[in-house]
Formats: sequence, C-alpha cells, structure tokens
Amino acid sequence: MSYTTNLHKIEKDTLSPFATFSSMAERLRPQSSDNLRLEFSRDRDRILHSKAFRRLKHKTQVFISPDGDHYRTRLTHTLEVSAIARTIARALRLNEDLAEAIALAHDLGHTPYGHAGERALEKFTPFSHAAQGLRVVDFLEGDGVGLNLTVQVRDGILNHTSKGDLPATLEGQIVSWADRIAYINHDIDDALRAGVLKLENIPTKYIKAFGDRHSKRINSMILDIISHSEKSFSLHKPVVSPSPKFVELIAGLRQFMFDKVYITSAAKIEEHKAVSVVAFLYSYYCLNINLLPKYILALNTTEEQKVCDYISMMTDRFAVAKFEELSIPRKWAKL
Repeated sequence: MSYTTNLHKIEKDTLSPFATFSSMAERLRPQSSDNLRLEFSRDRDRILHSKAFRRLKHKTQVFISPDGDHYRTRLTHTLEVSAIARTIARALRLNEDLAEAIALAHDLGHTPYGHAGERALEKFTPFSHAAQGLRVVDFLEGDGVGLNLTVQVRDGILNHTSKGDLPATLEGQIVSWADRIAYINHDIDDALRAGVLKLENIPTKYIKAFGDRHSKRINSMILDIISHSEKSFSLHKPVVSPSPKFVELIAGLRQFMFDKVYITSAAKIEEHKAVSVVAFLYSYYCLNINLLPKYILALNTTEEQKVCDYISMMTDRFAVAKFEELSIPRKWAKL
C-alpha cells in the first residue's frame, strides 16, 4: 500500500460524509499524482512557497504604517484565519488540508495598503481582491505559469467574502467565516493597542455575547459555529454558519468596527495618501504600459488588467519606492 493510498483510507475512515475528500480534487490542467501528499495538501504547499504569500508580510491589514511591531499585517491575518479554519474543520471532521489551503490563499489578490488600495483601483476599473486572487494563482505566480490549484481551492478564494457566492464546499464556508472572525477580533485588539478604541466603547451586548478578552471572543464565535453547523449536519442539510443570533451579533460588531475604526478613526488619517500613491501608479503605467514586466505584457488580457495585475502584486514599501522613483526628481551633478 502506497503512502497516499493510506492517507485516502484515513480520510474515508475519519472524515464526515459531508467533507470534501481529496479523491474529489480536480485541476484545470491534469497532472500526475504525488507519492507523498494528497491533492489539497499539495495546493497548501504551493501556496505557502509562493512569492505572493511571502509578500503578504509587507502588505497592510488595517493600520497603515503603524509605529510598532505588534500590529497585524496581511500575513499575520492570514495565519490567524488558517488557525481558526483548521480548528473548525477538525471539530466538524471536514478536510483540514482544503480549509488550510483556501485560508492561506484567500488574500493573495490584495493590493498594497489593503482595502484602501483596492478602492483606489475601483475608481478606474472594476476590481475585486477575491477575483484578483484567482489571477495570482492562475497566471501571475511562476512568471505567468500559475500554480494550477484545484478547482475547490480556487472556488474558496473567489467566494471567501460576503460579497461572493456561497462557497461550493463546506471547507470554503469555514474560511469565509474564519476570515470574519479573525479580522473583527484582531482589529479590535489592534485598535485597543493603538488607543483609537477603548474596551468600554464596545457596546455591552457584544461583551456579554462574546466576552471581554480577545481569546474569549474568538472562542465564543468558533464554538457557536461548530454547534450550529453540527445541528445542520444532523438534519442532513449541511451548512457551516453561526446560529442566527450570532450571525446578527457578528454583523453588528463588524458594523461597529466600520463606524469607529475602519472609516473614522485617527489610524486612518494617512489613508488618502495611500490612495493617491496607488492612483498615481495606475495612471502612470496605463500611459507607459511598456514598462511592465514581460510576462505580464504577454498575458492575454486588457492593458488595464495588466496594470492592475502589476500593482496588486506590490507590497506597501515597493509601491512607495516606485512612486518616489517615478515622481520625485533625482539629484544630478555635472561631471
């Protein structure tokens, strides 16, 4: 018996009948099987070793250029989403490898400066970091070759936001909720650290429902999702979701964060400058399309999309460096 044959047997013996089994994995481009790993595990490793994943460490989560080492970046956010997703998947006996792969890849399409950069591009052309994430894994990684991920992981990337369709797999549904749980709670933690929010500012109903500490809030949300999802499994109507009460409470806490932190807080006062940087780069490269990397120029798409592809791959600091290079006069000396 080969190693992967044994892993398939372990999945069959231990996972819920509602799980997405590795034997169900499909790829757009067929390829030979691996002697060591199952397909979703291979996807996870491809994502983890990609350049796009490494760039997340220098991309904004919420706070632009924070003065401190303990604020979240897009990379640490991704790791927290992955941890929450794996916990839920394990409890529900769903496929941890698939949940982890989707979680690690879900934000690969983000621009520099996070949602501020995304809004800057949206002023010029339709842009979604979820859809851009698919372009990253399909075309932009490997200098235009892509990662050839499974359709199940690709679906999870595309539909991880509340604006997308319901993910086709329960593991994708896990990541969609894990993403919300992670960013709401770690953004509260960062906002408290930054002094733009105080614990007493958080409405009492959310403290009573979720707890007064970071760990308690996350634990409460995870336990509710597991409990409510298990009930749907028992009724043979499987869905991964919090209870209706917690859906409403999580949405309310998210709106509270928009009102008090994401839009109006002192931590966002530099955001307009980030938008200006991204807007300048988009306009400049649209007028100088020949300056884009050759593998992007070779892509079969519009010039506007090629510019979006290039900008979306930039880290915050690379975007600033390009902005300075292209807009600030250099010193010169007569020899």
